Amino acid sequence: MPVLTRLIPSPLVVDIRPGALDDLACVLADERISHSGRLAVAVSGGSGAKLRERISPGMPGATWYEVGGGTLDDAVRLASDIKAGHYDAVVGLGGGKIIDCAKFAAARVGLPLVAVPTNLAHDGLCSPVATLDNDAGRGSYGVPNPIAVVIDLDVIREAPVRFVRAGIGDAVSNISAIADWELANRVKGERIDGLAAAMARQAGEAVLRHPGGIGDNDFLQVLAEALVLSGIAMSVSGDSRPSSGACHEINHAFDLLYPKRAAAHGEQCGLGAAFAMWLRGAHDESAYMAEVLRRHGLPVLPDEIGFTTDEFVKAVAFAPETRPGRYTILEHLDLNTEQIKDTYADYVKAIGS
Repeated sequence: MPVLTRLIPSPLVVDIRPGALDDLACVLADERISHSGRLAVAVSGGSGAKLRERISPGMPGATWYEVGGGTLDDAVRLASDIKAGHYDAVVGLGGGKIIDCAKFAAARVGLPLVAVPTNLAHDGLCSPVATLDNDAGRGSYGVPNPIAVVIDLDVIREAPVRFVRAGIGDAVSNISAIADWELANRVKGERIDGLAAAMARQAGEAVLRHPGGIGDNDFLQVLAEALVLSGIAMSVSGDSRPSSGACHEINHAFDLLYPKRAAAHGEQCGLGAAFAMWLRGAHDESAYMAEVLRRHGLPVLPDEIGFTTDEFVKAVAFAPETRPGRYTILEHLDLNTEQIKDTYADYVKAIGS
């Protein structure tokens, strides 16, 4: 009888705990990622620069590169700078923009990437995608998974509260994304990767059902693990399907229609997920999701992030255009503007203000 199996693309190291950053050099050496200590470390001028002072004495062989922003040009420039050296790996130390730049640069020069996030704003910290601003707006670029993810919960606790809360919205939105994937399977025959779906769903449920909050390490541990699992789920499936459905289409619509006013990615995804659950008739689940998001200080109505009802309706109507070929509850219902407005009014009545 043949033994069948498959390899799962995942980090070699996932180290999530208080104080993890102080052991970064030792972890990389012990796991044979960098015996020599020759590392190219990409940092921002903000949180990353402050942490450089703390950890650079323990990493004497590292070269530090300050990244100006999260554009494609920044990432290409970083890759060019790194290429001139002889490094074992690239370390992205900072927020999502820095890690995405480091992901792209590492892929471009053929080096493994070590992700060391300083906040938990979204699941990009372990995903096989780098999201970078370009001349056309914003693009998503396929990259290898990080070879290691090191998350120091002491550092996370010092991050701006909003950037940690946003990760809750992104993780919880997995539940809506999986419901959309299952819908596409029933209606369009789209294949579901059961392992990827299970990982993404359980990551979202773990955050949704946890009674704690961002002030407690137990909850931060669960949130960080959920975001890592979401990234791995995307690698398993080969695309963003396990974590991206109508919730993310609505998020992308906000970004494209109102680029200077858009809120944090996870804030918009959480709101989009609660509304998408309402659209599919899962009213109890939608209300519970909204209740949990509200408990964590996240928006569940567009006016809570500065948008009018009409602007939200416009975003929902435009959302399917952001991901051509993706089938979600938005494409399934194909609602016109008036129908969206009526459904949204019912949603508002149900979840309260």
